[in-house]
Amino acid sequence: MMTRQEALDLFRDPDLTGIGMAADQVRRRLHPEGVVTYIIDRNINYTNFCTEYCTFCAFYRPVGHQEGYILSIEAILDKIQETVDLGGTGVLMQGGLHPDLPLEWYEEMLRAIKRRFPKIHLHCFSAPEVANIAEVSRLTLRDAISRLRDAGLDSIPGGGAEILDDDVRRRISRLKCSTAEWVAVHRTAHELGMRTTATMMFACGETIEQRLNHFDVIRQIQEDTGGFTAFIPWTFQPENTSLGRTVKEEATASDYLKTLAISRLYLENIPNVQSSWVTQGLKTCQIGLRFGANDVGSIMIEENVVSAAGARHHATEEELRRIIRNAGFVPKQRDTLYRAFFLN
Repeated sequence: MMTRQEALDLFRDPDLTGIGMAADQVRRRLHPEGVVTYIIDRNINYTNFCTEYCTFCAFYRPVGHQEGYILSIEAILDKIQETVDLGGTGVLMQGGLHPDLPLEWYEEMLRAIKRRFPKIHLHCFSAPEVANIAEVSRLTLRDAISRLRDAGLDSIPGGGAEILDDDVRRRISRLKCSTAEWVAVHRTAHELGMRTTATMMFACGETIEQRLNHFDVIRQIQEDTGGFTAFIPWTFQPENTSLGRTVKEEATASDYLKTLAISRLYLENIPNVQSSWVTQGLKTCQIGLRFGANDVGSIMIEENVVSAAGARHHATEEELRRIIRNAGFVPKQRDTLYRAFFLN
């Protein structure tokens, strides 16, 4: 495996093309079939009420705010019906950290979804949400995750990671869960037989060493549990956020591609790395397929959180298939667990 010093040297290396080629070699070794995958799913944000006030977020509303909402179960079911009608196979559901919603509310919602849509994959609730649900209901993480799983939760997304370095977290999200708490949710889920994803939101004023701290945390969990299906990095979107007024430089495409490539080289024990069109646009996403990525994520029938912070890129299934083909790969639709099942 690549050493930390080797990764640090690469971050300082101006040879972007060479770094991309090295990452592409790892991608070819792990995915020699020449396929790049995507998924049709929907992000459903069941509430925007939140008590954490993260400085990078433009989506949340304080509890009681007139623009705040909690979706009814019927509204959620309607959104999933539309997703299924469009060929979707999964739902990524996340919301703010609500101080009053008990575990029973989430259980009722999950069971209602599975009753009507038994085949839909429920990839829901970031680590901060899971920790909050457990705290509100005065349960251990293990008990909370077990009950969510038994009610229909299939896997857990990697959201809420941002940068897994507590100095960064205190600066950008001082009320949100610590690095150790994020790790505890994912390790516990893996112990209970659930798969999760790992994410990173970077270019929020962190140092290169702090990015590597994040990589180290993710790599060690995967070494111990093997429970991550994918690593998904993206860049901080500054518009409409308080953090955006203090971060002096927005991430460039070069910084994104270099970080993407180094993540592929450093996290060889994670099978899939995703290139982001949501924050980077289709062209940079496509280039990312030659910088180690083997997946372009979702067409995102709905997305509210990143778009609230200024990301305005959109993509249809045909556009994602086109950029995959034009990059020299075969596009394949996959499910949430990265099982490719449609050859297009």
